[in-house]
Amino acid sequence: MKRWAQKNRSQGCGNLRAAERWLICCMYGLTLNCSRLGEDMDVVVISKLSDSQVAQLVLLYRNEFWCDKRQRADVERMLAHSDIVIGVENHAQELIGFARVLTDHIYKAIIFDVIVHPDWRGREIGKLLMDTVMCHPDLKSIEHFDLNCLPEMYPFYERWGFTADVGKLSFMRRFNQQS
Repeated sequence: MKRWAQKNRSQGCGNLRAAERWLICCMYGLTLNCSRLGEDMDVVVISKLSDSQVAQLVLLYRNEFWCDKRQRADVERMLAHSDIVIGVENHAQELIGFARVLTDHIYKAIIFDVIVHPDWRGREIGKLLMDTVMCHPDLKSIEHFDLNCLPEMYPFYERWGFTADVGKLSFMRRFNQQS
């Protein structure tokens, strides 16, 4: 584990604790104890959602304007076609955080749906999700990461080196007539 963490630190991971979290939680299924504001909480990073957690993810989506119309069947299909799925569950195995990644494993990785249950915001669950994504062993050689967010979230993502300054590039979207 030490060798893996040192290798990934030199390749831009930069956060040995997050690398250790990924290895310990996902490979060995152990629990993390996070302290924030004097409060102890046990959370587990997971890479596959149970049926009940898929239902909980649909409910999480309903809390956000950008995904409040998602239906369970579509979410199940989305999960099946996502390259990397990361969840955070509490001691009751309830889904309290989620993120997913689509990637070609060489040049690009696009981070989608970073979401934290409203009752768990401010407890570094979003940071844990992003640390886990950025230090994921399957993403260590990615040339660059992309994500979409509102301007008020820029400071949060800047911690991992994200910038809104992408030169002459601009974002384009095409709406599918069928959806």
